[in-house]
Amino acid sequence: MFDTGTGHPWQRAASAEADWLAELCQDDGVLGFPVPRRPDAAWVLNAMYESELGPGVVSHDELLRADIAAGDVEVPRGVRGVDFRVHEVGVATGGTLGRAEHPGPGWRRLRWAELAERTGDPVVAEGALPSFRSAPDGRLGDGSWPVGIRPPTEGSLDRETWNRLVKILLEHSPQGPDTRCFAYFCPFVTQEWGDIHDHHVITGRLGDAPALYDVPGMEATASNLWPADRSWVTYTDWDLWGTKVAGPPTLVRALVGDAEIEAVRLPWDE
Repeated sequence: MFDTGTGHPWQRAASAEADWLAELCQDDGVLGFPVPRRPDAAWVLNAMYESELGPGVVSHDELLRADIAAGDVEVPRGVRGVDFRVHEVGVATGGTLGRAEHPGPGWRRLRWAELAERTGDPVVAEGALPSFRSAPDGRLGDGSWPVGIRPPTEGSLDRETWNRLVKILLEHSPQGPDTRCFAYFCPFVTQEWGDIHDHHVITGRLGDAPALYDVPGMEATASNLWPADRSWVTYTDWDLWGTKVAGPPTLVRALVGDAEIEAVRLPWDE
C-alpha cells in the first residue's frame, strides 16, 4: 500500500479528498487530474540543461551505440520476446522519466525561450501542451538530442523548479507555510493498479512541500497539489514536460514573471 512512512511530514489522507477533482475534471486521474483554469492558469516548464561547452554534434543515441559496441554498456534482453540485442527498437533521445535536478558543475539552465530563438520554433507549439512533441526541437538529424543538452524529464518537475514553485505558492496561500494541503499521486507514479478510484492522497503543511520531492518509493512529483480551500491546484501529467498551475490571476502573474521559473500562458488550454 502507498505509504510515506513513519515520521514523514506528509501522511496518508482519505481517498475521498480527491473526489472533487475527479468530478471537476470528469477524469479518472490515471495520469493526473487535468484541471481547468480557476480562473487563470500557466504552465511551469520542466528545466533542460546545456553544457557550458555547447551542445556538440554527437547525439545521445550515437554515444549509446558507441558504448554498446565497446562493451561498456550491456544491452537489455528486452520484453515480450523482443531481444533488444538483435532488433532495432528506436532512438535513444537522451530524455528520461521522473525526477531530475541540476547536473552540477559545467552545466547551465537552457530556457525553452532561448532554444526557441535558435530553432525558430515557438516555445510551445500552438494548440499543444508542453511535451517532447511540442517543445522547441533541438534534436540532431538522427532524432536524438546532442549530448551537450539534457532535455526535460517527462512526468515530473525538476527539484529546483519544484522548490521555487513551492516558495511562490507560499506567498499566495491563506496561512503561508501552515496552509494545509493535499497531494495526489496517480497510478503511473505509485505503480499501484488496484482500484483506480481509490485515490492515493497524502496531506501535510505547504511549508513541508519540499519533502514531497522525496516521498519514499515515488519517482516523480505529485500529480496534483492543492490547499484545503482549493484556491489553486497544480497538475503534473505523467506524459508531459510541464506542470499546470490553476488559480487566481495574481498567482499566475507571479509565475509568468518570475526570474527563476519558466512559465507560459497557453491561451488554447482551458
